[in-house]
Amino acid sequence: MLRSVRSFKPSQAFPRMLADFAVVHVCMMLALGIPVLFLLFRGQTDAAATRLEEALAYYAPYFLLLSLVFPLVFLLNGFYTHSRAYRGRYKIAVVLRGAGLGILTLLAVNYLFFRQNLAQRLALLLFAVLTMLALTSARLAKALVVDRYEIRLRNGKVADSEGTVLVLGGAGYIGSSLVRKLLDAGRKVRVVDSLVYGDEALRGVFGHPNLEMRVGDCRNIQDMVAAVHGIDSIIHLAAIVGDPACEQDRQTALEINYAATRMLIEVAKGHGVQRLVFASSCSVYGATDVMMDENSALQPISLYGQTKVDSEHALLHACSETFHTTILRLATVFGLSYRPRFDLVVNLLTAKAYNEGVITIFNGEQWRPFIHVHDVAEGFIRVLNAPLPVVSGQVFNLGDTRLNYTLTQLAQKILEMFPNTRVEHIENADRRNYRVSFEKIRSQLGFAASWQLEDGIRQLRQAFDDQEIVDYTDPRYYNQKFLKIAGSPSRKDVLDAHVMAAFANAPNGHDAPEAIVLTKAVGAGD
Repeated sequence: MLRSVRSFKPSQAFPRMLADFAVVHVCMMLALGIPVLFLLFRGQTDAAATRLEEALAYYAPYFLLLSLVFPLVFLLNGFYTHSRAYRGRYKIAVVLRGAGLGILTLLAVNYLFFRQNLAQRLALLLFAVLTMLALTSARLAKALVVDRYEIRLRNGKVADSEGTVLVLGGAGYIGSSLVRKLLDAGRKVRVVDSLVYGDEALRGVFGHPNLEMRVGDCRNIQDMVAAVHGIDSIIHLAAIVGDPACEQDRQTALEINYAATRMLIEVAKGHGVQRLVFASSCSVYGATDVMMDENSALQPISLYGQTKVDSEHALLHACSETFHTTILRLATVFGLSYRPRFDLVVNLLTAKAYNEGVITIFNGEQWRPFIHVHDVAEGFIRVLNAPLPVVSGQVFNLGDTRLNYTLTQLAQKILEMFPNTRVEHIENADRRNYRVSFEKIRSQLGFAASWQLEDGIRQLRQAFDDQEIVDYTDPRYYNQKFLKIAGSPSRKDVLDAHVMAAFANAPNGHDAPEAIVLTKAVGAGD
């Protein structure tokens, strides 16, 4: 309940509170009036007049005063905050619970203080039924319009949100799957990617009428200003991904993973972008032996994890009534995508089991949460399509609690698919250990993983059988190995260096003045 009060945003909530308050009064008027009409229908005029007099005497002033408990109960129950997601059966349960508590509170106060003016039992029963039906029906009707017909709320007004989606890093492991799913859903997509790993992952959709492909660097202010022009929503996937790749060139990792995100915030806000969904990581939880949720302490133990934490703070601080940010902390991703990767534990172990018959498990009792790459794409789309009050300023762990496994349990899954594999267990200094709860995204957005570990392992085995993957040791399938050979992505010019330095060095949650000036100057000439 305290979380509901803290999440309360008056400008969005007051119109809904007034509407619910009006619904409560209309329901009481009907409840008091129906018995009167029934008596009139039966020709009992005198009894109807008496009942009407009693109803008016109860309504004013007693019910007018007692009805003030409803806005308070509804607020504490989470009707008007971002902490509740009104979707499906969860929506019905929350509304019925809030209405029921309001009615019980009304009856209790009525009995304690106005016992002699207690309305007749039939009227109160009718009031309870009508109130629950009215409040539930109103929200379900709204959900039908908002969710089924893809209408969203913008600045308190209903608006069409089928604008172009900008996917930064859209040619990568996750992005290449996400872009296809967005196009399949009929969305217009603009991809901006530096193509460090090439464009092969998106060649299959080049020429699609709803796809616009641009080569650009998320650290270059001109590229980003051009990228966000005319954009409604951003999905931010651009990053140097993984601990080894970040440690190889810490300066580049800091610029791309953190400073560029802070610059993007200012560019997006300056161009009226409505929402930004950011790909973070469950690695922000670090080493822990307890189940972690979105409220758990963040204790990153790597540069990669720290850049994600710092970017999260900047994005959540930037969230406002017109700029809505959402953080998705991804579980450990696995599975075959259009840009294959074998520097991920499930993919690597499957490749080794298939090709070599031997796998090595380091620190087998450590926990990891897993999620298939295609489910990651579905999760981003689920957030992108969610009503803004549900996801604005929110953090969601993206995964499925059923896919929390120890590395030893993962090895057992590999053995089930490749029974002749030899497993070697080794202890090393890698202390990452995190088991994660995904209850929030399940209950509030209805997300559940469609791909289990077995499905991903089977998918990879089929790719090897079909020779889609010929040599899994090819450096292009490994972020750190490829960047070591090709070199880290270089900046275009001196201006980029100044902008990145300004944003990287600014205190977290505060604007960098020189960077803001540069952003506005470039934007003015767009």
